[in-house]
Amino acid sequence: LLLTGVFWLARTGARLTGADAGAGNGVVLIDSGHGGSDPGKIGIHQEKEKDINLQIAKRLKKQLEKNGVKVYMTRENDVDLSEGDGGNSKVQDLKRRCEMVRKIQPDCVLSIHQNSYPEEAIHQNSYQDEQIRGAQVFYYEDSSEGKKLAEILQKHLVEVLDKENHRQAKGNRTYYMLKKTEATLVIVECGFLSNNQEALLLTDEKYQNKVAKAICSGTLE
Repeated sequence: LLLTGVFWLARTGARLTGADAGAGNGVVLIDSGHGGSDPGKIGIHQEKEKDINLQIAKRLKKQLEKNGVKVYMTRENDVDLSEGDGGNSKVQDLKRRCEMVRKIQPDCVLSIHQNSYPEEAIHQNSYQDEQIRGAQVFYYEDSSEGKKLAEILQKHLVEVLDKENHRQAKGNRTYYMLKKTEATLVIVECGFLSNNQEALLLTDEKYQNKVAKAICSGTLE
């Protein structure tokens, strides 16, 4: 009986160790905003937000996995999550992203996006104000864990990308995924596509790696 008990404990321990190794430092869901027929913001040089979001998300995934984090993605290709091109396709897409959050139940969700100054200003060529730039992280106002994550990420983004960026992590009650999920979820606006210099940087592979590095290190913290 003693030998049987030892054997059972050894096998159980091995299974638990394997599960822990798979989870590593936790479980993260990376949400790459927009995709497919939804390009997101269109930048000053005609950059599509959906493409930059996915490129940064893939780089972030690799960096988190190197640190033992189990990573899921809402999308890994240029697609949206809706059933078609109907008038409610955007709502369908957002609902399915929220469904993935509820199904996976990750430790946190990192929703990757790009910001833009009002489109009217871009079309009127009045986007020259270089003050309108900088990464910023949003969280659901009533989420203490979301606020904590957002503030840590904001700190890392400033330190890695631009120490002159004075933007602060900001609470929000209107973004769909923030208000429709119970998860610790933040929206990371990596920069402004309406800013000439920042738009160029956000399409640069080295800079995208820096963005991913900042988000990764903040998430690990």
